Amino acid sequence: MCCIFCCIGDDYVNHRQCVIHSIPSGLKVVKILFMKLHLTQPEDTNLITAYDDHFVEVNKERYSNHLIVMPNQIIEDWAIEGFAKLTVAHFTDILKLNPEVILLGTGKTHRFVHPKLTAALIEKGIAIECMTTHAACRTYNILMNEGRHVAAALLLAREQ
Repeated sequence: MCCIFCCIGDDYVNHRQCVIHSIPSGLKVVKILFMKLHLTQPEDTNLITAYDDHFVEVNKERYSNHLIVMPNQIIEDWAIEGFAKLTVAHFTDILKLNPEVILLGTGKTHRFVHPKLTAALIEKGIAIECMTTHAACRTYNILMNEGRHVAAALLLAREQ
């Protein structure tokens, strides 16, 4: 088998000078390809650039209170005391934002909300996914970059 460089057109005469064909038998040639990855972000959208248990960074601006992040807006200091204090009103507030899907970041622990709290969302055909806040941050970025109208409602651990 010949390499692509020495078997094309008139270059076949240079076959003896081919680097691939001058390798001793028993050795294999490995071609290494490098791919440079670039973070792409649609203009004027909110990208979660960092997160921890106690903060979320959106477009490199740090937030340390519970918040709701959407591609075109941020609701700072979401008025909630924690997961155990979630009410129907909290989800009604998110419903007014008209998201396609809601990612509920429940903090360090993956927890599920009672279905009666999210019944209004289900009636309107809005999906809600519960996951840890870290997972919600990662998933938000993926869905936002796909052009989805996603809302990430993120609960953060409060520093003592």
